[in-house]
Amino acid sequence: MLTLGIETSCDETSVALVDSGREIRSNVILSQAIHGKFGGVVPEVASREHVKTIIPIYRQALEEAKVDPADIQLVAATMGPGLVGPLLVGLSFAKGMAWARDLPFVGVNHMEGHLAANLLEQPDLDDNHLTLIVSGGHTMLVHVKSFAEYEILGRTVDDAAGEAFDKVAKIMGLGYPGGAAIDKLAKGGDPRFVAFPRAMRKDGYQFSFSGLKTAVSLHWNKLSGEEQQQQAADIAASFQDAVVDVLVEKTVRAAMDTRVTDVTISGGVAANSRLRTVMAEKLKRAGKRFFYPSMSLCTDNAAMIAAAGYFRYKKSGPTEFVIDAVPYLPLE
Repeated sequence: MLTLGIETSCDETSVALVDSGREIRSNVILSQAIHGKFGGVVPEVASREHVKTIIPIYRQALEEAKVDPADIQLVAATMGPGLVGPLLVGLSFAKGMAWARDLPFVGVNHMEGHLAANLLEQPDLDDNHLTLIVSGGHTMLVHVKSFAEYEILGRTVDDAAGEAFDKVAKIMGLGYPGGAAIDKLAKGGDPRFVAFPRAMRKDGYQFSFSGLKTAVSLHWNKLSGEEQQQQAADIAASFQDAVVDVLVEKTVRAAMDTRVTDVTISGGVAANSRLRTVMAEKLKRAGKRFFYPSMSLCTDNAAMIAAAGYFRYKKSGPTEFVIDAVPYLPLE
């Protein structure tokens, strides 16, 4: 079943064509560079950019997949969580496409999309596994008992890990988005240079990164311009290590407690090289298998939405066309 996937929950306009939830025929992603000058995503600007680009991106996806619109059998689009304006652009386009061609439509939870990213590339992943979803707006540990059957073990109580990366990058003048910039800068720094706090490290499976962000801000702002320049790499490495330590420790502990064999990570922060390296080392010692998506499937993309839509359709059938965008849609 060839599925058309649409993703517009934030500042990426993405359209993909995925066959039977596993084979990516095309996955076109356009990131909106315009937000860099604002230091973060401006919802109204993002909405207008999606309106301008979604049709050209759709046509490019068809061309790259070498398929005709008549070949599409299912349409899936992100319905939440995300920014309501951007969500409505993709959701309206997808519903219109499905209605016009008399195709089944599925509204997809963006978090379920991230979860499905590993299904695209890991055919031997155990249905019963643990996943750490770490994106710009979400940090959560989820025990996946099977697709669409989840137990959320813990989530962030304030800032998500990706949000903390972006805010610290802004504090340090590294631009937006900040995750990749900090990762690159940290490679030349000493992660033990500053002992930044590891909040809630031993407390269950909840996360908190707001205090860490504040600690970095206080430390950075007390330095002179020359000291900031000299210590930037060390501070970036120290901050990054504080985030990674908490994410890894809680994930490994959850993997042992749930007695799963397989562990996955997904979301934008899953692209972080330090997180991948440390997580792989600690999980190998614990006797667990570790999976993560390729770089193009870590950030928001329509291939993961198409995959999640396909598996959701197989399990629950189509979504009613009256469904609306839900900015704070929970993973259920």
